[in-house]
Amino acid sequence: MQTLKLVAVSAGLSAPSSTRLLADRLLQAARYRLAEQEYAVDVQVVELRDLAVDIAKNLVTGFPSEKLQEAIDTVTGADGVIAVTPVFTASYSGLFKSFFDLVDPAALTGTPVLIGATGGTARHSLVLDHALRPLFAYLRALTVPTAVYAASEDWGSGGDAYTDGLPSRITRAGHELADAVAARPSRTADEDEVVPFERQLADLRLD
Repeated sequence: MQTLKLVAVSAGLSAPSSTRLLADRLLQAARYRLAEQEYAVDVQVVELRDLAVDIAKNLVTGFPSEKLQEAIDTVTGADGVIAVTPVFTASYSGLFKSFFDLVDPAALTGTPVLIGATGGTARHSLVLDHALRPLFAYLRALTVPTAVYAASEDWGSGGDAYTDGLPSRITRAGHELADAVAARPSRTADEDEVVPFERQLADLRLD
């Protein structure tokens, strides 16, 4: 049975936090979907609040701590990533952005990513399309269609005739991530393959 690795990055500052809660529920939805497809799933959560000092020191010195490097390697080595941030001043948090500033721009190329955000009011929901999608587009990640924003009033809400409730959106987004992860070709062969220099040159030629 193939084992797939899902990693959630939570930028919540409190403990417990609605950001971590959303990350956990998205992770659970994706995990259940993959289990239905008979995949073994390894799940991990990276709590950025525990890395705040290490991230700040890395930005100043250019050298990551062992703990921070382990977190970066965990995220970049995942088959699928869930990234959730609280909204501060109409955008992602500084802690969230600072962490992904330390990720190599090519390290998440082609990796399926599910984005989510939490905030006190639904008016900040556009952060998903105006801030988070461009960030992961720059990192060349494959962002799934459904993003999930959870305002304070969304928790426990079943939605209405025009809008799905939070549980439905979480399920749909988790399924999309799981399906994208399952459809992604195995990276094992690519990682082990040594590409001849002549083939690299051929791949760069323009017709």
